Amino acid sequence: MKIQIINGPNLNLLGKREKDIYGDVDFDEFLKLLKDHFEDIDIEYYQSNVEGEIINKIQEVGFDFDGIILNAGGYTHTSVAIADAIAAVISPVVEVHISNVFAREEFRHTTIIGSVCKGSISGFGLDSYRLAIESLRVKINE
Repeated sequence: MKIQIINGPNLNLLGKREKDIYGDVDFDEFLKLLKDHFEDIDIEYYQSNVEGEIINKIQEVGFDFDGIILNAGGYTHTSVAIADAIAAVISPVVEVHISNVFAREEFRHTTIIGSVCKGSISGFGLDSYRLAIESLRVKINE
């Protein structure tokens, strides 16, 4: 099983930014824990602050990988182009958010990408990524 994690804008600052919302662990440290926990899964990671680069990565892996976990950050609420890229590929995409977007500002309550994703997980901190992997594992093994 091969899963691509894609993180969008500002997620390169995890562990440094708004620790009360996003925690104090950087993603590279967390990724090591994920890979140790899921030894039987090939987990690849990509992060970009650039919308077009995220689209390119979705298109690059979206026909060959068993699943994509996408935290599109702020693009979740604004990017029709990312939603179109998700709709165009065959790999299932799980939308992930570290914080509970529905407990935050009103503009975060709308997800443009959500309607083309297989599911959405938010509000469980970095553990949201583990839950997304578990959901893809179950979906693929069905």
